[in-house]
Order: sequence, then structure tokens, then C-alpha cells
Amino acid sequence: MFHLNDYYRKYRSEWMRYKYSLVIGFFLVITFVVGDSNLIRRYTYDEKIRDLEKEIRYYRKEIEVNRKKITDLRFNKEWLERYAREEYFMKRENEDVFIIADR
Repeated sequence: MFHLNDYYRKYRSEWMRYKYSLVIGFFLVITFVVGDSNLIRRYTYDEKIRDLEKEIRYYRKEIEVNRKKITDLRFNKEWLERYAREEYFMKRENEDVFIIADR
């Protein structure tokens, strides 16, 4: 004899498992592909963060080098004269300076 309860128990449980899988899959797609914090955006943001951190390290090194140069220029007269000659082509009296340009 045909029992309605057995029919519901058998097919309803399979449908419920399928429905739960579908809802979970839909949720994962929305979360990782469509949403504001999807995987593609997160990867590009991480890439930008790595580039900016590399730039920060570079400028910190430059700051240290320039800080050392400033200290040398303030307290070392020979270094100041050398810097003025190299960067601004200054010269002493009775001295000729020849500039050779690289091409």
C-alpha cells in the first residue's frame, strides 16, 4: 500500500539536502565573487598594499641617506665644498672647471 509519510520522508529529505547545497553554493558565490570584498578585489588591494609597502621602505632608506648628507653638510666643511663643486659647479678663485657631459 502506498504510504504518504514514506513518500515525503524519502523525497523531501533529498530535496532538502539539494536545497541546502544550493543555498550554501549561492551564498559562497555572492560572498567571494559578487560582493564588495570579492577575491579579485582583495587580490588587487593586496597587490597595491605590497607596492605601497615597498615604496615606503624605499623612501625610508632615502630619508636616512639624505639625513646623513644633511648632517655632513652642516658639520663638515670639506664635504660642503665638495658637494657645492659637484652639484652646483662652483669653483675656487683662479680655478677653471671643465664640464664633460655624458650622452
